[in-house]
Amino acid sequence: MQSLKKLFKIGYGPSSSHTIAPGRAAEIFLKRQHVVSFFRVTLYGSLAATGKGHATDKVIEKVLSPYLVEFLWRPLEELPLHPNGIRFECFCEDKCVDKWEVYSPGGGDLMDKSGNLNQEDNVYPLSQLTEIVQWCQDEGKNIWEYVDLCEGEQIWNYLDKVWRVMQESIQRGLAKEGVLPGTLKLARKASAYYTKAQQMSDSSNNLGIIIAAALAVAEENAANEKVVTAPTCGSAGVLPAILYFLKNDRKYSDERLLKGLATAGVIGNIVKTNGSISGAEVGCQGELGTACAMAAAAFTQLNGGTPHQVEYAAEMGFEHNLGLTCDPIDGYVQIPCIERNAFIAQKARECGVYALLSDGRHKVSFDEVVEVMMQTGRDMQAKYRETSLGGLALIFKPTVIAHKKKVSK
Repeated sequence: MQSLKKLFKIGYGPSSSHTIAPGRAAEIFLKRQHVVSFFRVTLYGSLAATGKGHATDKVIEKVLSPYLVEFLWRPLEELPLHPNGIRFECFCEDKCVDKWEVYSPGGGDLMDKSGNLNQEDNVYPLSQLTEIVQWCQDEGKNIWEYVDLCEGEQIWNYLDKVWRVMQESIQRGLAKEGVLPGTLKLARKASAYYTKAQQMSDSSNNLGIIIAAALAVAEENAANEKVVTAPTCGSAGVLPAILYFLKNDRKYSDERLLKGLATAGVIGNIVKTNGSISGAEVGCQGELGTACAMAAAAFTQLNGGTPHQVEYAAEMGFEHNLGLTCDPIDGYVQIPCIERNAFIAQKARECGVYALLSDGRHKVSFDEVVEVMMQTGRDMQAKYRETSLGGLALIFKPTVIAHKKKVSK
């Protein structure tokens, strides 16, 4: 497995697959050009189906500016290696002088026919959670200590930066009101929910704080603001919400919370290495399912759980999100994505509590659930994998509804 720096990326929403990665790809393609008249960019599969709502064209135009960019949208076609495909073409007058097919496999990563781009050496010799837990048992250590062993002291400075950005996104989101950009005209809720949560009793207050923090990050992501992929932009609110709750409710220090962040990173890294965190490939189970497992693992470890209990919490968080579809309405990372961050953050806490009540022994391993998730993703119809062609996206048509209302007046 690669460094946690490749999992926790700092960037701008609303989508690591649709904005961060395509922006990086456009930068790479632009740098290799010498004479340019204009560019043609063809978006395929999920990138085409939800690219406008995800602002894929806007980020590519921004990178390739001041050159003219012609976009072609091919939502019903896919390039051979992944549903998120892009073909860049550079034209000198009317002649195509360079072209490149590149893919966005999730989490802001890029790959082409030669393999993953900017591939670094693996820093973790073990890539199965069962193996890592066994190492912890043999050495009498925790999962975060495995991170320290493999990555060295420099990883803690990076994780400290990641945690600062997470907190900043929460604070911004809790302070803002108004309507999110896009056709849905969706009002921000985090600020009001946070105010109400502070007036509630202990149990409701705890739930309300987690919900508000998760909403804050998810709303910031939907507004194209800075977030951390955990493991993706669309699932960026779950882990920060749990860490924020523990800092404010349990008064855990930042130093202690970084250990939970490291543990969560291992969980996300395992899914990314052995499975997928791409909604276009496996549905939302790969994004928010992974986020739930990461947050559940962090919660359990931070509350004194053993490595076996941490593995159990992560397994539950993942198992009980199997089959979760990705069906964003109008292609925006808003409905059901924002609410889903809030509910799954609470589910992560519940998985952690359940695991802490146990001795950590259970039947199905986390690694087996990763395998099942991939098989479920392969079996899932494409219209339920981030294409906005099925589910809620098919039933609810805000643009049509708004038009009908206008006509009736």
